[in-house]
Amino acid sequence: MKAFRRLCIAVITVFLFLAAVLNLFLVGVKDSNEGIYRVEAKRLADEIAETGNYDLEKYPHIMGVARADDGELYTSDEHYLIIEAGGTLYRVEYTVGNGQHSIVAVNCVFGALFVLMIGLLYYIRGHIIVPFGRLNDVPKELARGNLSIPIPEEKSRFFGKFTWGVNLLRESIEDSRRKEITMQRDKKLLLLSLSHDIKTPLSAIKLNAKALAKGLYKDEEKRRAAAESINSRADEIERFVSEITKAASEDFMSFEVTQGEAFLSVIITRIDARYAPQLAMSGTEFVVQKYDNCILSCDPDRLAECLQNLVENAIKYGDGRRIEISFDKMDGCELITVSNTGCTLEMKELPQIFESFHRGNNADKVQGNGLGLFICKRLMSLMGGEVYADIRDECFYITLVVKMA
Repeated sequence: MKAFRRLCIAVITVFLFLAAVLNLFLVGVKDSNEGIYRVEAKRLADEIAETGNYDLEKYPHIMGVARADDGELYTSDEHYLIIEAGGTLYRVEYTVGNGQHSIVAVNCVFGALFVLMIGLLYYIRGHIIVPFGRLNDVPKELARGNLSIPIPEEKSRFFGKFTWGVNLLRESIEDSRRKEITMQRDKKLLLLSLSHDIKTPLSAIKLNAKALAKGLYKDEEKRRAAAESINSRADEIERFVSEITKAASEDFMSFEVTQGEAFLSVIITRIDARYAPQLAMSGTEFVVQKYDNCILSCDPDRLAECLQNLVENAIKYGDGRRIEISFDKMDGCELITVSNTGCTLEMKELPQIFESFHRGNNADKVQGNGLGLFICKRLMSLMGGEVYADIRDECFYITLVVKMA
């Protein structure tokens, strides 16, 4: 707010300074213009003295000339001055320039502009600066985890959608945190329950194993029964371990897809606008092949997210020479393929690249968490599509299969 006040003061000061300079200039021009009639009167006197005649067309500022013997020399409703030429007095009537009117007109315009400028600054302050100032602490508090911070509602068309979006963000963070806490609690209870259940068969295994080791069972039938008991208990433990493994590998991310329809051109234009300038600056050839525009059955935002993940992977794991997006059609589906040069991923790793947290042997020096392709797989599945990858001629190809509407 203080910076805006300083800006307003600076703008008003510069405006007033320019207005003062222009007024001084106009006053100087006015004085100069209004002195011209004297020069013309002097030239007229010289012409009369030399020729005895005069031509008023030569003197645009002189309206008329009267001799002393024509009547009342000093009586006129116009501006005049008296000159002497050839021993005779003349009344020279002249017109005064409109410099004063010009100055008034210019100042009226400046006054109107000044009022307009003040109104604009006041409007900016009330509808942009002040509402934005009320939101200054919101991002910081959200980053600290304070999700209960009040977000003021703004009816301003400049910040109405922004505050609405921030509220949606806060609600999304709250929902994610609530789901995470619920999931962590459920998993903890499950692990505690399974750990307790494992103790019973484990104790039985230990007792039977000790009895067998000490030779307490002399009868072959009893030894066989003890061995079978150990095997049965081991099966129980194996089942518990499977449940633990399943719980640990459950989806840790939830995805929401709003199925709809979108033109292919709209999605590709978003991707091209997002990455073409960036890749041009880095020297990477970015090619979007020609395609037939069609309507896709998908969630446009989620499909764009998938393509962004694929292009980001191409940037991170390619050699930076070329990234290409190509298109094809098959069985009522649009095939969108993102490829990059310089693939170092081994063919044997292709089946695992869509697993969560999986990172290939080419990811040692690249930051990441191994979730990009996992997310693509889940989103495409929820949209009724598919994704698959291939390696050909040291190029990595990954294709999204999207149903056409």
